[in-house]
Amino acid sequence: MDKINVVEVNNLVKHFDIKSGFFSSTTKVVKAVDNISFHIGKGESLGLVGQSGCGKTTTARLMTLLEEKTSGDITYYDKKTKVLTSLDALEKEDIQNFRSQVQMIFQDPYESLNPRWSIMSIITEPLNIHNLGSADDRIEAAINILTTVGLTPANNYLDRFPHELSGGQRQRVSIARALIMKPAFVICDEPTSMLDVSIRISIMDLMLDLGRDLGVSYLYITHDLAVARYMCDRIAVMFNGKILEISETEELLNNPIHPYTKRLLSSIPVPDPTYKRVKYHLDFKEINEIIKSSEGTDMIEVNKGHFISTKDFSNELI
Repeated sequence: MDKINVVEVNNLVKHFDIKSGFFSSTTKVVKAVDNISFHIGKGESLGLVGQSGCGKTTTARLMTLLEEKTSGDITYYDKKTKVLTSLDALEKEDIQNFRSQVQMIFQDPYESLNPRWSIMSIITEPLNIHNLGSADDRIEAAINILTTVGLTPANNYLDRFPHELSGGQRQRVSIARALIMKPAFVICDEPTSMLDVSIRISIMDLMLDLGRDLGVSYLYITHDLAVARYMCDRIAVMFNGKILEISETEELLNNPIHPYTKRLLSSIPVPDPTYKRVKYHLDFKEINEIIKSSEGTDMIEVNKGHFISTKDFSNELI
């Protein structure tokens, strides 16, 4: 049986028009997301890595209908109809069903939780919106999900407010809020970057365990390749709105081909005070040969499941 894809993104584009000056009528186009395609299978985790401003978060916002795309197509696997459904085909009443199946964990738990709401109100808000269960059922669901994410005893947290929790506890509440609807797909926008190093590993282990136990698929956005290696089955490298390279995690880290991927890998800190880093000099010979043989295609498969962009970025990377 073929593996089911929970999300498919095809030729996704997002352009922003920016005026060159306050009194100017001339506009410039910023290509935040520039014709990218990828898919995520059931229970799979795809890491989207790249420097700040490369379009990672914009991609996430497009996939959750928080931004309107310029062109392209996004489809998700609807658990109710058992088919891949285009977001373009969703009617107003269908969007609520979509949001119950696709959730997002934001980067900053200090900003994403309402400071005036109790943890109980925050956790049960999705259940209230979708009118699921009785009041007692919602309380029980909140207790169960708080226990699942490691906030125990859960009853001690229900009446607290976000300012009474640590950063790690807040992020666990964010994860609980996202998972209480039992979504098929969760987008994680750098969920551990605001946390202490000692807490990060426990949060990542929690998400891996939940993904395995609940069959959740993840799009994991990060700029840290070490985190991507720990969390993800595959990694896509993004630069200036384009996906430059995508492959299974170990294949990409052990056999990088694109010069930008090699530059990212060369910048990983080495925990050895005697290590002397050698400056990485960009070499475009291999990628230029690939571009010449591409015959006009946007991506070319160099190894099984290992794809490289054929767009020439030599002027932008230097």
